Amino acid sequence: MVNLLRNNPLTHFSRGFFYPFAGGRFLMKTPRLWKYVLIPFLINTVIFSLAVWLGLDFFNTRVETMIPSGDAWYWATLYYFLWLVAVVLTAVLVFFSFTVVGNLISSPFNDLLSEKTELAIRGKAEGVPFSLREIGRILVDECRKLIVFVIGMVLLLLLNFIPGFGTLLYSVLSFLFTVYFLAIQYTSYVFGRKGQGFREQRRFIGGRMFMAFGFGTGVLCLLAIPFLQFFCIPLAVVGATRMWCDQLSPTGPGEVL
Repeated sequence: MVNLLRNNPLTHFSRGFFYPFAGGRFLMKTPRLWKYVLIPFLINTVIFSLAVWLGLDFFNTRVETMIPSGDAWYWATLYYFLWLVAVVLTAVLVFFSFTVVGNLISSPFNDLLSEKTELAIRGKAEGVPFSLREIGRILVDECRKLIVFVIGMVLLLLLNFIPGFGTLLYSVLSFLFTVYFLAIQYTSYVFGRKGQGFREQRRFIGGRMFMAFGFGTGVLCLLAIPFLQFFCIPLAVVGATRMWCDQLSPTGPGEVL
């Protein structure tokens, strides 16, 4: 009975969900990692501020002028409806621009943070040493993942053209694809340092699918919380590294709350 409570999809999902949040607690207890968080935090702050400024400028100068208006009540209703839709779309554009560009630029620092996190947990961090060559590899990998994510989202967007249930199908599949991509994104720093490819990473996640979906959902929630967005990337990196270390441990996963 105890084994059933510890090993079921809901337990694995909730354990994965709390790993990004537990990354903050782990960082608070490990001050020597703070210097590896500072640079990504500053990068994310600048990028987010720039993304918001560009988003507001784009909305005010381009989008708002394209919304039709008139004196009749139905024109006013249409105006405010389209204005709300434009605000939401602009916010989504800003959100994904911040997430994608922030990950791309801070990826070399994330790799180093993952290495130092593993060192703090296990007392050793085996893998390819951090170097300029590694920075190039990391940036290339990030670009590849970005291309795959964009292509995947564009293909899923086509589901909206299916009459009836297309929009619902798109909403469900795009959410699952996004959380799966987030799990791939942040565990890749560990597997990349170990010289392991996507096959090994896919095998690791495939054997822990509910935990991976829980982790991706947790990261998505962090991205939606104001101010915590700035810390989301380092928290997710630490959380993914802890998840990998816990699964590697012969005693099983440790407490994450």
